[in-house]
Amino acid sequence: MTRISCAVRLLFALFLFTSLSSAWPWPPSAQHLDGLIQRRQGSRSSSDTSPAETGNPKPTTADEDAEAAAPTKAIETSKSGATKAGTQKSTKSAGTKTSTVDARLPAGGVNMITPAAIAQTSYYKVGDYVTFAWNYTSLSIEPSKIDVIISCQANSATYTISNNASFNPTGSAVWDTKPEASGTAPLLTETYTLIIHDASKDVTAVPQAGHLGAYNQFQFGMYTPQPYTPLSEGWKCATCSGALSSMDQQALKFMLGMCMITILSFTWFAGGFGALF
Repeated sequence: MTRISCAVRLLFALFLFTSLSSAWPWPPSAQHLDGLIQRRQGSRSSSDTSPAETGNPKPTTADEDAEAAAPTKAIETSKSGATKAGTQKSTKSAGTKTSTVDARLPAGGVNMITPAAIAQTSYYKVGDYVTFAWNYTSLSIEPSKIDVIISCQANSATYTISNNASFNPTGSAVWDTKPEASGTAPLLTETYTLIIHDASKDVTAVPQAGHLGAYNQFQFGMYTPQPYTPLSEGWKCATCSGALSSMDQQALKFMLGMCMITILSFTWFAGGFGALF
């Protein structure tokens, strides 16, 4: 009986072990493992040969880390380069020289040297050379070019002496007043105005502080000489006594006669009262 129970127990244990072993997730068989290992090696060899064929080897872990760090380094370099460029630009901008003029300062002007400003009105003969010289006053910003022109109000004409002339601290200009050199409008016996202004601005521009304003304060006269007339052709002296006309002579005689009548009348009136005798 004991032997039978032992055999039953052994069979039951064997059955239980068989059931458990069949349900247990054992590793695949060796043949299956060999197939997996061969397929894995084949895929690794193909992946190793593919970068070699394309000329771009597959990066290792260190290469991947370097590539991952490269964009960050490039970004940092770009940022530092932009910062450096911005610093250089700001430094260059800060180093640029800018000229500012106090708005309270007067506009630049002209002081005549030839003819002198204190001289009386100057007269020049048409056909001669007229020389002008001047310097500048209250000038903070120097113009690069200037224009020198002559204006006559009588015939509304202008005569250009210098056009876009280079700026000099002491300016000068020579005007040839010959008819063929003075321009299309003939010169009259009139008063003329010298105008000096910045060539980059209009003559009527509003003067600015420290800048050259249009100068038009100097005036002079031009005259045309009378043609020569010999004495034999009837020339007469306007200041000579022989130049009195008949009307002038009659007026002089009338004045002398009235003076004589006044003296005689006073003498007769005074003698009647016995004031003289």
